[in-house]
Amino acid sequence: MKQSEEKSELGKAHAGDERLWVPGLANAYWFATFNALSFQIVLGSPMVLYAKSLGASATVLGIIAGMMPLLVIFQIPAARHISRVGYKRFVFAGWGTRVVIIFLIAAVPLTSAFLEPQSQIALLLFLLFGFNLSRGISSAAWLPWITALVPAEVRGRYLARDSACVNGASALTLAFSGFVLGQQPSPWRFSAIFAFSAFMGVVSLSFLKRIPDAAGPESPAASAVRVPWLAIARHTPFRKLLKFNIAWSIAYGGLAAFSVAYLKSAASMSEGTILLITAFSYAGGLGGLALFGTRLDKHGSKPVLIVCIVGWLLILAGWTALSGNVIRAMPVYVLGLELFMGLGYAVYSMANTRLAMAVIPPMGRDHFFALYSVVSSLTLGLAPIFWGMLIDAFGGKTVQISLFSLNRFSLFFLLATIAYAVAAWLCGKLEEPRAANVQALLRDLLSQSPIRSWMRFWPRG
Repeated sequence: MKQSEEKSELGKAHAGDERLWVPGLANAYWFATFNALSFQIVLGSPMVLYAKSLGASATVLGIIAGMMPLLVIFQIPAARHISRVGYKRFVFAGWGTRVVIIFLIAAVPLTSAFLEPQSQIALLLFLLFGFNLSRGISSAAWLPWITALVPAEVRGRYLARDSACVNGASALTLAFSGFVLGQQPSPWRFSAIFAFSAFMGVVSLSFLKRIPDAAGPESPAASAVRVPWLAIARHTPFRKLLKFNIAWSIAYGGLAAFSVAYLKSAASMSEGTILLITAFSYAGGLGGLALFGTRLDKHGSKPVLIVCIVGWLLILAGWTALSGNVIRAMPVYVLGLELFMGLGYAVYSMANTRLAMAVIPPMGRDHFFALYSVVSSLTLGLAPIFWGMLIDAFGGKTVQISLFSLNRFSLFFLLATIAYAVAAWLCGKLEEPRAANVQALLRDLLSQSPIRSWMRFWPRG
């Protein structure tokens, strides 16, 4: 009887949450889906593999990986114009510019008939700069728009659904790209997947136009007032969140690019195999959403982040052992690491964004989000350039320490592991109103998730 009453209460709560849902918000999920079908090619593993096919060094790969977060710095000057232009128009203008540039990027591989590889790399970097600049400016309006549009009671559910769309679409994109590229891709194959990215971007714009707009918290007159950036940075819960994001960005920056570079250079995997394996990381992301998505609103972001960072420490230990030749680079092992990387990134992104929405006050929201995005993104952009220079500086040297081989890639993964340990320490200092403890989250996971079924098969002695 008591159990049926609890189910009835849960049903009422769920129905109440659904009544808070904004009409037309479903278009945001379609936008996220087609946007992921587009950007995963230009900003993800396919672009790294194309640059690698042109002979790009680790430093150049670091620049490609870091350019997108670095140019988020333009959110700072852009934030003061959002209230005048409006959220939707601001984002649409930037995303439309991006799509035009992707069409130009699709033509770069075809220039191999008359351009040297180094010239193609220079042209590619120029176009990627324009792509990421337009993204950096227009993204200043995205998080404030969604925060204003989605009620606080259902933000966790919104972020889980949004992340599920992105992860599902990303897995399909990388699998498709791996199929098109094959074992030894010719330039026209790279051109084909970049053109696919551009057309998916066009479709995403049609859904972006249908997302309901929201009124900004500031009037045009107020936006002309000098912004107290120092006071914003000193807001205690916000300052702690910034420190945590800086540490996480140092640890994660370049991880996606250099794990792909390791698989191509040291493990000698083909482009098609790498992309198919990477596609499975987004299946892991969907698994993470199934485990934690519905628990964010219940337990809060902080306990989820703590569990997530501990998981990342184990993942980086696995990559360190693999690149240090302690474990042989078998596809099954790499596949497992990619699955857990996808799970870890999806859970971190969802929980971290929700925590930012919780600790950032409504007054000055646009500028809080701009500073939050710029500080973490600058670190995320500079980190892969630093890691790339470190990898190039270490070169082909190898130092054998018992069973462990210290080389350029194992050094990178080892130092990234140490950075994650610092992030774990800072994660424990985060502030969140009404957050549960880690023990409550783990009890919930073990009692209500598929883990409980798996535990039945655990040997008891």
